[in-house]
Amino acid sequence: MEQDERFMQEALREAREAASEDEVPIGAVVACRGRVIAKGHNMTEALSDPTAHAEMIAITAACEAVGGKYLNDCTLYVTVEPCPMCAAALAWAQVGKIVYGAPDPKRGFSKFSPSLLHPKTEVVPGVLPDECSSIVSDYFKEKR
Repeated sequence: MEQDERFMQEALREAREAASEDEVPIGAVVACRGRVIAKGHNMTEALSDPTAHAEMIAITAACEAVGGKYLNDCTLYVTVEPCPMCAAALAWAQVGKIVYGAPDPKRGFSKFSPSLLHPKTEVVPGVLPDECSSIVSDYFKEKR
């Protein structure tokens, strides 16, 4: 669990970077064999691209880092539960494990059955959930 929290702290740094760019503050990192190989945060506003979610940015960078399209030896750490689009992309990438902080009861992948993830993907919810949730809720409070 200690390693999960360490990498989630990296994802939180990415989320703070997103907030500083006036993006919805969600961050993601991909770790492989104990080290971060890719990072990403929401860039939908900067790129005028509704698919530029933190996970999508991180998947692209991770695939480039490993030199292939499969991430089955990798773990994605993301501050908020992935949406269905990102979950499907993670399935195509065959990511080995997903660790997320805060649940997303409205738009998260876990409300869908059958699962949108690859059947071999391990999921660990609720790592640093309060920190991951508060960064998003604080961002939207400031917007109102």
